[in-house]
Amino acid sequence: MATRSAAAGGLDKLRAALKDGEVGRVYIFYGEEAYLRQYYLQELQKLLVPAGFEEFNFHRLGGRGLSIQELAEAVEAMPMMAQHTLVTVTDLDLFRLDERSRAQLTELLEDVPDYCTLVFVYDLVAYKRDAKMKKLCAALDGCAVEVEFRQQERDQLLRWLKRRFAALGKDIDTAAADHLLFTCGTLMTDLLPEIGKIGAYAKGERVTVEDINAVADPVLDARIFDMTNAITAGKYDQAAGVLSELLRMQTEPIAILAAVGKELRRLYTARIALDGKKDRFWLKQLWGMSSDYPARLLMEAARRVDRSWCRAAVERCQTLDRRMKSERNLDSEAELKLFLMELSER
Repeated sequence: MATRSAAAGGLDKLRAALKDGEVGRVYIFYGEEAYLRQYYLQELQKLLVPAGFEEFNFHRLGGRGLSIQELAEAVEAMPMMAQHTLVTVTDLDLFRLDERSRAQLTELLEDVPDYCTLVFVYDLVAYKRDAKMKKLCAALDGCAVEVEFRQQERDQLLRWLKRRFAALGKDIDTAAADHLLFTCGTLMTDLLPEIGKIGAYAKGERVTVEDINAVADPVLDARIFDMTNAITAGKYDQAAGVLSELLRMQTEPIAILAAVGKELRRLYTARIALDGKKDRFWLKQLWGMSSDYPARLLMEAARRVDRSWCRAAVERCQTLDRRMKSERNLDSEAELKLFLMELSER
């Protein structure tokens, strides 16, 4: 796995190449932020493939069942009425090819024509190097730029959110933007449709927390926080309503329990922080949060429970987790509901 600095270096190289108009011959695009991955693929296409000539100069290949011979034919195809070709290969696991195919690929990578830019795109398949395949690794080191598209930092996301809402004629302040990121997650791909819904719903020029809560679809972690927060506030019916909604949406009980377990551990550490006179910034650093917004919410919830309750809640969750994973014919949904009732008992 690439380090954060290495990942940033690959993206910086790509940006510089696009700015200079001198892109490399081979790129590897991977990482969870699909929005950025698609954006930079489009930027490569705009630079290299004249509009109207995509059929001749832009070759899109799927990795499944692809032979290296087919890939070589696309790479070596001469451009038509243009200076460059662009070849993308989606989800070809380079390090799971058989030995003969790896040898052919290594030879191809060492001789990609100057007029061709080849991009290996990883969407459903994870990109992971196998250092034991030294020849293939050496070939990639010699010709390829690895670009990992990670989730963006909070400051970058805040600026991006403001630009997206501004395009809709709306404004959003930092507090509302932090709430949106907490509610809908920090993947730009997932945020895009939420921005559109919220922008269409908001009546005023400035987007409010109420606008977000009215139409946004919360991610699982946000719903789980709502549930545990309701429990600490003594609102069992509200917590049960969240659980029922998650089960109606066919969320797997084991996934719900895993998220609850994580939230209870975070709540426990928030209680420890309060007892130890620590602030929300300590909690933010401990859990690697992008902002102090979720840390502040956790601290507020932790003030309503004591350390013994938190410890017991975590232990109960671990016990149920073991039972769900080991006992056959366990009614997981019923056990989750019972667990919620146990948590509500002070």
